[in-house]
Amino acid sequence: MIKSTIKGVGHYVPDQVVTNEDLAKRMTTSDQWITERTGIKERRHRRNRIDEKETTAFLGYKASERALRLAGMSAESIDYIIFATLSPDYYFPGCGVLLQEMLGCRTVGALDVRNQCSGFVYALSVANAFIKSGTYKTILVVGAEIHSFGLDFSDEGRGVSVIFGDGAGAVILSASEAEDSGDILAVNMHSEGRYAEELAVLYPGTKYGWSDRVLKEPGAVDSGKIYPYMNGNFVFKHAVTRFPQTMMEALESAGKTLEDLDLFIPHQANLRIVQFIQEKFGLSDEKVFNNIQKYGNTTAASIPLALSEAVEQGRAKRGDLILLSAFGSGFTWGSVLLRY
Repeated sequence: MIKSTIKGVGHYVPDQVVTNEDLAKRMTTSDQWITERTGIKERRHRRNRIDEKETTAFLGYKASERALRLAGMSAESIDYIIFATLSPDYYFPGCGVLLQEMLGCRTVGALDVRNQCSGFVYALSVANAFIKSGTYKTILVVGAEIHSFGLDFSDEGRGVSVIFGDGAGAVILSASEAEDSGDILAVNMHSEGRYAEELAVLYPGTKYGWSDRVLKEPGAVDSGKIYPYMNGNFVFKHAVTRFPQTMMEALESAGKTLEDLDLFIPHQANLRIVQFIQEKFGLSDEKVFNNIQKYGNTTAASIPLALSEAVEQGRAKRGDLILLSAFGSGFTWGSVLLRY
């Protein structure tokens, strides 16, 4: 039986640390205000809002290099690339092909996933299906984001801009038939599009227009609509409902229980959401991994970044049962239960 085994993980973040105190110099906020609402103390931003080198694809490339080193593999061993992001280098093409060129891979396929906060979970689910079907043997799965270039750092945008950070994570998933190898045991993916505009960036797009309105009709578009919008309380209420559902669905599908779980790595959206889930299920601190305090919400990058750090810190060990779960814009949500 073919198994989907994680061979290597890696992460990368820009070197500029932006603290809550730094943001308080740019807008009316404070460390206490941000910490109480999100749990975030700092995040990483690239140094310039416009940077032709340190792009989303570049962050993914650096994380991928690290994952390949840990796996003891070269780029030539990659059969397929799946790149999850909401902040691509270009409107099109996607980041997958840019990463293929940076790594110097063969002319392998490159798929881009646009599922925002749940993007990595969706991408890993697709990679698992490809491997278990025998279509590919080694797939590079990446989540990477640069939010800092497109946030509103005024008082009007503070509710969103204090949350997000830049970063990337990567996983090498390979086929294995060894009895003692890890495996992906269960996956599930869900969506509820009726709430699409409760967490969204509306421009550019075919529904509301693009340059013809934004550039040629001054005043036709509220400038705030080019920035991310989030109905915070509404999103929170749905997240604390959907997280438990997708978590239990994954565990039950694999015949496992919460007691069997060694580590839960949630999407790093808001520390308060994770704490709610942790209390609901009675999970100890040792069974939950959080790093939102120092990176903020890196959407599609948050889970692979956290997984890579968990491995690096010895929190995730070979043989551990690990649950990855996410909820975000769309709304979309889902989980991957794996034996690392």
